[in-house]
Amino acid sequence: MNGITLQSSMYSKAPPPLPLVLGWGEQVPPATRFAPLADSWTLHSGARLRKGRIAYETLGKRSLNDDNSVLILTGLSPDAHIASHEADPSPGWWEKMVGPGKPIDTSRWFVICVNTLGSCKGSTGPASIDPDSGLIYGHEFPELSIEDMADAAAQVLDHLGIAVSACVIGTSMGGMSALSFLVRHPGRAASHINISGAAEASTFAIAIRSLQREAIRNDPKWQNGHYTQDDYPLKGMLMARKLGVISYRSAVEWEGRFGRRKLDPTLSLMYSKGQQLYEIESYLDHQAHTFARSFDPNCYLYLSSCMDRFSIKDEPQADLSEGLAPAGLLRALVLGVDTDILFPPEQQQDIAEALSKNRVDCRYQCLPCTQGHDSFLIDYSRFGPQISRFLRSI
Repeated sequence: MNGITLQSSMYSKAPPPLPLVLGWGEQVPPATRFAPLADSWTLHSGARLRKGRIAYETLGKRSLNDDNSVLILTGLSPDAHIASHEADPSPGWWEKMVGPGKPIDTSRWFVICVNTLGSCKGSTGPASIDPDSGLIYGHEFPELSIEDMADAAAQVLDHLGIAVSACVIGTSMGGMSALSFLVRHPGRAASHINISGAAEASTFAIAIRSLQREAIRNDPKWQNGHYTQDDYPLKGMLMARKLGVISYRSAVEWEGRFGRRKLDPTLSLMYSKGQQLYEIESYLDHQAHTFARSFDPNCYLYLSSCMDRFSIKDEPQADLSEGLAPAGLLRALVLGVDTDILFPPEQQQDIAEALSKNRVDCRYQCLPCTQGHDSFLIDYSRFGPQISRFLRSI
């Protein structure tokens, strides 16, 4: 572990950063700031988390009357570095969507991107140091839920002294967290954009994620969550990521990009060994190796399980509109993708209809994209205008 103090970035009314001690599996962007949780913070399960922190970054300037904040809640793997800015000019994970003159225009909006609780990208999670033992939490981290992520996001607003956000935006798992935020903290957001989110996980999504978790846990090097940097469950993470990539995209895209094209046997060692024949295999292998060491396996397990357990409804047969009744929104935009198999568009349509039943001025749009669930990260020509138009109208 290393003792690291991250330098302050210059934003109005931003509190100073916290000193930070990192576990070896944590990877934190340099401009990340931190909101402390209560010394003993009660989780949704009833368990307590000691001396936790939530990582976030901000872009843009706060208005004098604090009415221009946009809170963004992320999917499973992103950090808080959503886009480049003065304190960190490197490209962020939503670079083309956030910034001056972009769909989420930081010349108007004060953007707050929150790294989810349980991640290994700055917020306290299984890869963090347990303040009591001085060791990495690992699989001893307390049970986590989407509700905890929502409460942590509210804590960031409290930390910044913001009572009400003009808009809360949630993408993928962040769409779940955003719905939970709206219900658990009514009145703290005036509007909402839900992008490829869901009020509960689909059966297919649960099945895929269960196989991902099984792949990690069946790797002998997982060691019941007590692996080390040098003895790491790489094979399990590689297989988990390959399953994920398959579900994040669409069969239409795979067919168009790769078809049945084979690898060049003169260039591929894996081809010569008979282990890979097709370009799609090589692509999945590359994507898996890029990710496997950049995200902690225990964090992956925890966040994956959170999505499966989550439901905004109190009972399985309850009406979704009842579950979303406390949200207290004025306006909402719900976006889905016709080729998304992980968070299928029917789920976004259900959210939109439930919000409309609660007299929210809500618009739903199913976009024709070929990249499946990942489309919001790629197809800016379709998502950008929708988001820009909505934000200009509030």
